Amino acid sequence: MAPYFRWGRRHVHESLVQKAIRQAVRQAGLTKRATSHTFRHSFATHLLADGYDIRTVQELLGHKDVRTTMIYTHVLNRGGRGVRSPADGLAHHPDER
Repeated sequence: MAPYFRWGRRHVHESLVQKAIRQAVRQAGLTKRATSHTFRHSFATHLLADGYDIRTVQELLGHKDVRTTMIYTHVLNRGGRGVRSPADGLAHHPDER
C-alpha cells in the first residue's frame, strides 16, 4: 500500500454514481428510465408498504415537511387491505415473515 494512502471517509462524486446506475440499467436490459431518484422513490414506497411510520420515512429521506413524504402514500392505495391487525402475524412462525 502506498504511504500516501489513508483510510477515512471518501466522498464519491455524484456523476460517478449516475454513470454506474446507467451502466447497471443498460446491463440489466431495462427499457424504462431508471435513475438514482427512482431508487429513492422505490425505497420510500417499500418502507411505507412494509408498515414503517411516515415520520420515520420522512426523517430517512430528509424531508422537512411530512406533506412531501405523504406523496409516496398515493401509490400504496390498498384500501382496507392496507390495514393490518396485530393478529395477522400470529398464524405464522416468526421466522416466516
